[in-house]
Amino acid sequence: MKTLKIFVATMGFALMGSTAYAAQVTAPNDVVIKDDTVPQSLTGVAGDPIRGRKIVINRKKGNCLACHDIKDIPEQPFHGQTGPALEHIPEHHSVAEMRMRLVDSKMINPATMMPSFYKLGQYRVLKGFRGKTVLSAQDVEDVIAYMMTLK
Repeated sequence: MKTLKIFVATMGFALMGSTAYAAQVTAPNDVVIKDDTVPQSLTGVAGDPIRGRKIVINRKKGNCLACHDIKDIPEQPFHGQTGPALEHIPEHHSVAEMRMRLVDSKMINPATMMPSFYKLGQYRVLKGFRGKTVLSAQDVEDVIAYMMTLK
């Protein structure tokens, strides 16, 4: 049943994306924040929830499981308890709110432990990662598409 939800969401996001104009990636320093949200897609291309799920699990990318419990991913051990559980996200946050949290969660709560995944100028970054974001713009859109399936 969950696979069907992800498939339907993928098709829906694909249809929405097919009407979008040619994709242009918004650079990290050009992201527009309005009322604690990022209302515009970072890419103009629909996110892929299947790819987003993989990013969420990937400990070298999103690594969301380090801090969050996600019931939809029972095959992965050791879910975190530091951040809130991520089921029912669409009931609590809009796409624009989730995009803000992924882009730069510290804009909402400066004391949060959650990393800013699409921001440059992070502190204490290894030399090889300086000048790079944790996730690409499309990665952010894919993670959001997956999160919106967690009903």
